[in-house]
Amino acid sequence: MTATGTLRAGLVGLGSMGRHHARVLAGLEGVELVGVVDPMGDKNGWAQGAPVLATVEELLALGVDYAVVACPTALHEEVGLKLAEAGVCALVEKPVADTVDGARRLVEAFESRDLVAGVGHIERCNPALRSLRARLEAGELGDVFQVVTRRQGPFPHRIADVGVVKDLATHDIDLTGWVTGQTYTSIAARTVSKSGRPHEDMVSAVGQLSDGTMVNHLVNWLSPLKERFTSVTGERGCFIADTLTADLTFYSNAAVATEWEALRAFRGVAEGDMVRYAIPKREPLLVEHELFRDAVLGKSDDICTLRQGLRTVEVAAAVLESAATGDTVRLNGSAKG
Repeated sequence: MTATGTLRAGLVGLGSMGRHHARVLAGLEGVELVGVVDPMGDKNGWAQGAPVLATVEELLALGVDYAVVACPTALHEEVGLKLAEAGVCALVEKPVADTVDGARRLVEAFESRDLVAGVGHIERCNPALRSLRARLEAGELGDVFQVVTRRQGPFPHRIADVGVVKDLATHDIDLTGWVTGQTYTSIAARTVSKSGRPHEDMVSAVGQLSDGTMVNHLVNWLSPLKERFTSVTGERGCFIADTLTADLTFYSNAAVATEWEALRAFRGVAEGDMVRYAIPKREPLLVEHELFRDAVLGKSDDICTLRQGLRTVEVAAAVLESAATGDTVRLNGSAKG
């Protein structure tokens, strides 16, 4: 930290996500972007004027309080361990690592040194989902019955090292646990690979959370329609969040009495009012960086921790295991994710 109290930040990776991190870091109040690591250099002028370095060691030599890790997923563990060993806090892009064991090693490395570290599960910063979570916590929906997500669109050519489960489905796994405050206890899934690449490009999964809530996820890279849909259904109605537009809509359950004797015992629902909430729509990536900056300063703990990121990787691994074996995979759902 500089004498003026400004945090010195670094960035590792200047690709499709790294360039956005560089933009936000360069304008983030109370933070100075002091260096960017990318062996390929800055061919597109994305480094915002910061020096571009070839190695993490060069960045550490500049003296940084924290670094954002936005390199390919397969390199997260290697880079993260170097930062932890140097006593540097880290915000690691999701997923936290490409394997469960790698994620565990990162958790141990940062927790054992009491360093602030988080995972960039950016949907936690989407205005619609933040509002949805607050409303669920306030009990506006009553008992929650089901969470359904759909995340589909064309193949992103930037992805080469993982399939759709680790890249896209981890968004839905994390947001489902986060908005409900529950963990996964079981998951069953099927995957297909239709694009000729070595990894799966479509997954359909059904799971259960620790409070009995049922979850359904449909995720693919094979649709010309881009969709980011989250539905939470409960006893008082249904919330629909569109995270592309950051809109949140509530459909109320207007249960009506019936004189038909055969249906008196049926606990039914009826279509009620629809409300679309007016929500301030700030850029999720900026919110993510503000929350992490405040966490490093000890002002807030509203981040996705590495341990929570590990939990998401464990569920993603269970999705792939289920798809490979055809079996439902049980998970330990006792710890809050």
